[in-house]
Amino acid sequence: MLDTLARVHSVDIDKCNLSDYGSRVVPSDDSTKPVTPYVLRQVRTWTKQYRACETQVIPDMDYLIDMLPQLLPPDAESSSTLVHGDYRIDNLIFHPEKPEVVAVLDWELSTLGDPMSDFAYNCIAYFVPPTNPFFRGLLGLSLESLGIPTLEEAVRIYGDRLTAHSSSQAAPTRETVDFYVAFSFFRSCAILQGVYKRSLAGNASAENASQALQGAIQTARIGSDLLRRYQSSFQSVGGTHTPHSIPPPPVISIPSPPPSFASAMSPRAHSLVALLRVFMQERVLPVERELMTYTHSSPNRWTEEHQCLAPLKSEAKKLGLWNLFMPVETDEGKFGAGLSNLEYAPMAELMGQSVFASEIFNCNAPDTGNMEVLARYGTQEQRDVWLTPLLAGDIRSCFAMTEPAVASSDATNMQATVERRGDELVLNGHKWWTSGALHPRCRLAIFMGRHVGDSVARGAHEQHSMVFVPLPTPGVHIIRPLQVMGFEDAPYGHAEMTFSDVRVPVSNLVLGEGRGFEVAQGRLGPGRMHHCFRLLGMAERALQLMCSRVEDRVAFSKPLSAQGTIRNDIALSRLEINQTRLLCLNAAHIMDLYGNKSARGDIALAKIATPRMAKAVVDRAIQAHGGLGLSQDSPLAHLWIWARVLQIADGPDQVHIESVAKSELAGRFRK
Repeated sequence: MLDTLARVHSVDIDKCNLSDYGSRVVPSDDSTKPVTPYVLRQVRTWTKQYRACETQVIPDMDYLIDMLPQLLPPDAESSSTLVHGDYRIDNLIFHPEKPEVVAVLDWELSTLGDPMSDFAYNCIAYFVPPTNPFFRGLLGLSLESLGIPTLEEAVRIYGDRLTAHSSSQAAPTRETVDFYVAFSFFRSCAILQGVYKRSLAGNASAENASQALQGAIQTARIGSDLLRRYQSSFQSVGGTHTPHSIPPPPVISIPSPPPSFASAMSPRAHSLVALLRVFMQERVLPVERELMTYTHSSPNRWTEEHQCLAPLKSEAKKLGLWNLFMPVETDEGKFGAGLSNLEYAPMAELMGQSVFASEIFNCNAPDTGNMEVLARYGTQEQRDVWLTPLLAGDIRSCFAMTEPAVASSDATNMQATVERRGDELVLNGHKWWTSGALHPRCRLAIFMGRHVGDSVARGAHEQHSMVFVPLPTPGVHIIRPLQVMGFEDAPYGHAEMTFSDVRVPVSNLVLGEGRGFEVAQGRLGPGRMHHCFRLLGMAERALQLMCSRVEDRVAFSKPLSAQGTIRNDIALSRLEINQTRLLCLNAAHIMDLYGNKSARGDIALAKIATPRMAKAVVDRAIQAHGGLGLSQDSPLAHLWIWARVLQIADGPDQVHIESVAKSELAGRFRK
């Protein structure tokens, strides 16, 4: 296949009377009129077609349109050749008995141009998985077992064949291939955008045409990643390319814990933090925008996860970046990674820099809290049925506690009921904000309700029980998904649901009758701190985005970074982040040293301070970004919403403030 392509590119244009087949670049001399390179002509042509079909802004495509002409390699198309324009295995006919191409079909896009464009288009398969509905590729497959050369081997083979067939063509370099493959993805995005536009008008022939927009977004993202990688290695200066210092997209980072806390972390924990930071930068953030688009607008968002998540989870598992959340005192390392709360803190902070990250490492709420309940209080049978598949990431779960008819900040108001009838528990109640219940693989709900139907006298905090409810179970009904300020958070969602005479075995009771509050406090302590550290990560990300933005923008004849109000916002944000981090690290350390109950006041302090800080920092970043900060093209709006949500979720601020005041008046913080 590569040999055939090299032969196509070695055709003697003049001898074949093809010199006027298209605009032609020849080795320059004084009499030669300059010709616009093929790639630049193609960028102009496909940009026009893309703009004519554009249905929404795709920032990665805009980047490709702007930067492809600026980053054209200086040796591009030193001499034009015959180019096919659509060279791929589908357009080849092979000999039935020998590994030989006997015909090349579909020449309708052929012209004179840059041979590297053909080679790069043929290499798209190396950058997309076989599950891609538009470009079924090779990413993730064992190429050696399939007898397929690697990309590096393909570059070498094509270069050798080209040199053998033509003395005038230079062999490609691996770095240059990134540029041309980015160009191929740019062209593919424009084509898919056209397919999608035709589907809206009912004129598309492809069965999956309605999904073409997602394909366009994905191909643009891959292309922009490749072009940024190329840009980060080379810069065009005076017609030549030289190494330069333009950084890649901002590297996510968090300050190292202060020495007093860092010394309490094991070398293994420090290594996991470093590994997680790299994984977040190289594997998670590049797909963030694609995940955001999918969860907002894909027709499949409620029925299946995005296809990129499964391979990312598999990779995280292999690297040991899985179930990091489980505190070592809960399971002594049997189920989780054996980390302390303090050791997990910087990892949760790194994950917090993207709202999609925690799931990739199986560290997402409410599953983390539910897994802790099973690990702490579950029987061996309950662990086998639910904890094992939850730890493997095979199923999801939800926690049904909050109710619409009462002030749920006071959980003793709860109206849902648990009644024992023989060997069964009968559950009734109306719940909402049951996060995770809408996920297609949600198989467990932990239901909390007031025990009724017996004569046992119980105190106010001894009247409620928690019950494991397998899903689906007759009587459990989802009324609707709730939106969080317009966000659906698919596929997990936040359900309003009813439990109507739901029957489960008495053995599904958690810990015992009337011990629901005891279980809840054991569940919520670590979970609240997980939220706090993720919020710190959100604030760090927002501050990094703000600093990057104000360096690039000019207003009133000077950079935004030179404006006094902006500099004040940056300084205040750093001050507040660092202050709050110390508060959170201290709470985690006390949990490790003295237990969750002893750290209750410190957890409350952190839970009050962190959402307020994160909301303020993200708000300043939004202000610095202007309209972009409010749009779907930036993660800031989503980060702000989560900061605001966590002033209510896991106990509203007012409840924690009351708890802190009570502890202070009792002198507990001064002991």
